Amino acid sequence: MPTVFDAFRQRAPWWGGDLQSLRNTLMPAPSSIKGERLYLEMDDGSGDQLWALYNAGWNGAKPLVILIHGLAGCETSSYIIQGTSYFLSHGFSTLRLNLRGAGPSRPTCTLQSHAGRSRDLHDVIRTLPTVAVSHGVVVLGFSLGGNMSLKFAAEFGTTLPLRAVATVSAPIDLAATSANMLRLRNIPYSKRLLRDFCRECLGPGAVVTAQERSAILAARNFVDLDNEFVAPRNGYRDAYDYWENCQAIGFLPQIQLPTILLHAQDDPIVPVAPYFDFNWNTNKWLNPVLTRRGGHVGFHGTGNCTYHLDRVLEFFENLV
Repeated sequence: MPTVFDAFRQRAPWWGGDLQSLRNTLMPAPSSIKGERLYLEMDDGSGDQLWALYNAGWNGAKPLVILIHGLAGCETSSYIIQGTSYFLSHGFSTLRLNLRGAGPSRPTCTLQSHAGRSRDLHDVIRTLPTVAVSHGVVVLGFSLGGNMSLKFAAEFGTTLPLRAVATVSAPIDLAATSANMLRLRNIPYSKRLLRDFCRECLGPGAVVTAQERSAILAARNFVDLDNEFVAPRNGYRDAYDYWENCQAIGFLPQIQLPTILLHAQDDPIVPVAPYFDFNWNTNKWLNPVLTRRGGHVGFHGTGNCTYHLDRVLEFFENLV
């Protein structure tokens, strides 16, 4: 059973899991950070290109930090900008990746990212300029991007210059998270995320059939969307088959590189139960860190505290 840490202290007035989670959307986004635009072609014959922003750090001996956004996020998401600024200030080079069909990647992608599309991260690292990966790569995945990052670590971690993986608020059990999103209290979250993701799925560049378009527009929740669109489009029998084959909890035993997973018990979107149910003692590479407070990709602490990033930095610094 993972240890629950009490070091995190909430910043007023963002008390409780909901306000910690909502602050990212209620407050103005941090100022954008310019970077070198990269166009990374996927190796699956689709012709899809993922857009990314690269920034070289001042300490060339440190690995590249690849930041992976969550569902309906992109390079302009506040937590991605915050993370980029944070790691640049500590000398790391950074790459803000827009997953397939997300944000700026939408017009140059016919397909759409999903929880199990970990091969894309493999292709990204193989495509990056040599100078960017010369001191290795560490991956920081937020929310659904965290699930993908963990699956990626299990599948490709020993075949690439990947040195570590960190996740924040990762839904390691997709079935449990989908069920949690159906709760009455979570309908506002579900509707907002569903609206944004469906809009992304139908954006410029997307190639969908008339049947798929109808399924997207008719979806009332993510169970509907996964069952009628995401699963069949990506070769899965139904939503349950998709969740079972893509959720990180099934891949955790295979990870063979340093990995830290941060999660808050009061996360209203991703339930904490799977973090307690998994037997962490079966894999020495896994380092779960749970807090009582912090919400979903929140961790807005007192003063200038960036608790989740501080913990990830400490973890990454130990590799240098």
